[in-house]
Amino acid sequence: MEDVLKFTNILNAYLWGVPMIVAIIGVGVFLAVMSRFIQLRRFLRMWRETFVRTFRGDSAGEGDISPFQAVNVALGGTVGVGNIAGVATAIAMGGPGAIFWMWVSGGLGMGTKFFEVALGIHYRQREPGGPMVGGPMMYISRGMGPSWKWLASVFALLGALTAFVIGNMVQSNSVAEGLSYFHVPAWATGVGLLVFVGLVTIGGIKRIAHVAIVCVPFMCILYMIGALAIISWKIAYVPSALMMIVQDAFRPTAAAGGFAGAAVMQAIRYGIARGVFSNEAGLGSAPIAHATARTDHPVRQAFWGMMEVFVDTIIMCTATALVIILTGAWASGETGASLTIQGFSSLLGMKVGSAVVAFCMALTAYDTNIAWCFYGETCAVYLLGHGRIIRYTYRFMWLPLVLVGAVIKLDVIWSIADTMNGLMAIPNLIALVVLAPVVVRLIRDFEGKFSHSQNASEPHKIPVRSDTIPD
Repeated sequence: MEDVLKFTNILNAYLWGVPMIVAIIGVGVFLAVMSRFIQLRRFLRMWRETFVRTFRGDSAGEGDISPFQAVNVALGGTVGVGNIAGVATAIAMGGPGAIFWMWVSGGLGMGTKFFEVALGIHYRQREPGGPMVGGPMMYISRGMGPSWKWLASVFALLGALTAFVIGNMVQSNSVAEGLSYFHVPAWATGVGLLVFVGLVTIGGIKRIAHVAIVCVPFMCILYMIGALAIISWKIAYVPSALMMIVQDAFRPTAAAGGFAGAAVMQAIRYGIARGVFSNEAGLGSAPIAHATARTDHPVRQAFWGMMEVFVDTIIMCTATALVIILTGAWASGETGASLTIQGFSSLLGMKVGSAVVAFCMALTAYDTNIAWCFYGETCAVYLLGHGRIIRYTYRFMWLPLVLVGAVIKLDVIWSIADTMNGLMAIPNLIALVVLAPVVVRLIRDFEGKFSHSQNASEPHKIPVRSDTIPD
């Protein structure tokens, strides 16, 4: 196992080092230019197409679940340990300046996720007797042609296997770690999770969506209340904290307290890498959930993809960062969740602070577990054939690993998960570059049809390729 750990660590140094960072940021810049920076010029439209339409109850078009449910499933798979522990690790390793580069990652990621979701909707297909099937494997095989089907299969294989690791065992281990603060034994957590995950995942995407629409907003609101209480307590120091973030992004961060100092390259590397880990823009997982949404146009749901990254990175990650910086916890020498707990405990006390962070970590890890079960089974049915037998077999295989993940140490598993997650991004990034003109045409179609409508609520049929998969 030691040899496996060493090998995967070496591989991860390349996968999550400069080459992958350059690839993800480079693709993000390319897509931003192709769309004329849609994340900026259509920022207000994004709000109208997401929350405003949700409050009006608009949800026209074909699909399985509402757009808001779809984004909650996707957020369930995205918002989690990265927002709490990932941000803390970025600051601990790269200094406060890492947060600036996390913002850069988030800003570009909004555009990347927009393209992913638009393609996911445009090339989705209805599984006979089942849900909509979408995601990178579908837009690679259908959009890039039969000669690229091997690349779609590579993504699907990696997705089906990676889900068992990073979407299942790693998450159940995080729940066990979080509940250990409440003196709950790991085995008891594992058994309880096995039951609650099973009750949800066996019901498929609609039951997952019903749970996610409750758990995800509740967790986000609870976490933000705690973070905003601390930020309000230190509100006078917020401008100086923001100034520190910007300045340290372009200059080495000096050693302070238990913080050993960081070079500019460290700030860039950890800020961007942790940002991508948090919002998953470019990895290709979230479009699988978004593809099930009821919508009359791919671009309409793509705005939800933009909103997903904005909430995850720009709002929640920034809140975590400000708590850590404003309280001075960043210079303590701690890292990961312990650093975030220290920041929250400065005002709330150790018991309350650790309880809020631990409970939010446990809840988000549970959300991630059930969301990734759907991602994994969808990849599996693409590879092995569509039908209930494949889906139910995958779900039953999923459950024992929930218990295993809760009770074992995961050093090697974490490393393997990072490796496979990085490999998943490669086919997706290739597809995004090749199929970018398709999304540009969809944007023009949407803006031409709806730009003069205040409500933009009239259903409109366009050639969305959401036909049914042959039996």
